[in-house]
Amino acid sequence: MPQRPVAMFAMTAENVTRIFPPDELARLRELVDIDLSLVAHDFTDPRVRARLTATEILITGWGCPALDSDALDAAPKLRAVLHAAGSVKGFATPEVWERGIVVSSAAAANALPVAEYTLAMILLAGKNAFAYRDRLRTERSFPCDDILPGIGNFGRRVGIVGASRIGRRLIELLRPFDLRVSLADPYVDEAGAAALGVPLLPLDALLGGSDIVTVHAPQTPETRHLIGRRELALMPAGSVLVNTSRGALVDHDALVEELRTGRISAILDVTDPEPLPADSPLYDLPNAFITPHLAGSQGNEVARLGLTVLDEIERLLSGREPAHRIDLEGLARAA
Repeated sequence: MPQRPVAMFAMTAENVTRIFPPDELARLRELVDIDLSLVAHDFTDPRVRARLTATEILITGWGCPALDSDALDAAPKLRAVLHAAGSVKGFATPEVWERGIVVSSAAAANALPVAEYTLAMILLAGKNAFAYRDRLRTERSFPCDDILPGIGNFGRRVGIVGASRIGRRLIELLRPFDLRVSLADPYVDEAGAAALGVPLLPLDALLGGSDIVTVHAPQTPETRHLIGRRELALMPAGSVLVNTSRGALVDHDALVEELRTGRISAILDVTDPEPLPADSPLYDLPNAFITPHLAGSQGNEVARLGLTVLDEIERLLSGREPAHRIDLEGLARAA
C-alpha cells in the first residue's frame, strides 16, 4: 500500500468538523496522513511548525493564517494548498505560486448557494413580495382575489453585472424561467456571452434596461463603488438592486439617498462596512431588504466544500490536474 501524503488543517478549528462531517472525515483519513487534533491557526506555533516540515498538502479554510515566506520556508515539502472555502486572497501570497505549489479552491462549490439565494431574491423581487408582506403586516387584510398590477416574472428583465463563477451559475439557474437576462462584464466578449446564452451589454445600457440588477463582480480597486450615484440614477423607477458580491461595490451613501426617494429598492446580503453600524438607515428603509451575509455556504452547505477538497486530493493522488486550480494571473480578477 503506497504511503499516504502528510496533510494538515489550517483554518478555524471549529470549522473542521463542519466542513468534514464524519463520513467525509473518514474518507479524508484514508487518503492522507492527517492529525485531526492539530489545526494550524498560527504557523509560528512550535507544534504546527514541527508538522509543517513534513506537510505535503495543506487543507485551508476560513481563518487560515498568511502563507508568507516564513511559513513556506518551514514547509519544504508542501506541494498543494487545497482551500475548503471561496477566495484565497486573504492568506495566499504570490510566493506560493512562485514556489510552484498547486493552489485549488472550493469557490465553485461556494458559488452555488450564492446563486441559489440570488435566484430566490430575483423571483421574490419580481413579485414585489417584500413590499406586499409589509403591507399585509400593516393592514392585516387586503383583497386576495385581485390581479396586482406591475408585478410578475414573465419577461422580467434581469441584468447580471459580472460573469464570475456565481454570475455564470446564476445564468444557468435562470434558464428555465421566462426572464430576459443580459450581462455586463468588460472581460467577456460577444462570443463568450453567446456561449453563455445571454446578450452582452455595456454597464450603462444594462442598468438602464433592467428591472432587476444583480451584482457579481470581484472586489478590486477598479470596482470600488462600481454602482454609484450616476449608475443608480440610470436604473428605471421600480427596479431592484441585488448585491451578494462585496459591499464596497456599491456606494452606500448614494444608495441610501436613492432609496429615500422611494424610486428603487435594494436587496443586500453584503454591506460596506460589514456589519453595518447600528444607526445605519438601511435597517429601517422600507425598500431595503438586508440579510447578514448568509448567501454563501451555511449550515449543511459547507460539507459541499469538504467534498470538493476530497475530490481534489483524489485527483492529485492519481496524477491528474486539480479540477479547480487557481492561477496567480486569474486571481486578480476573481471574486
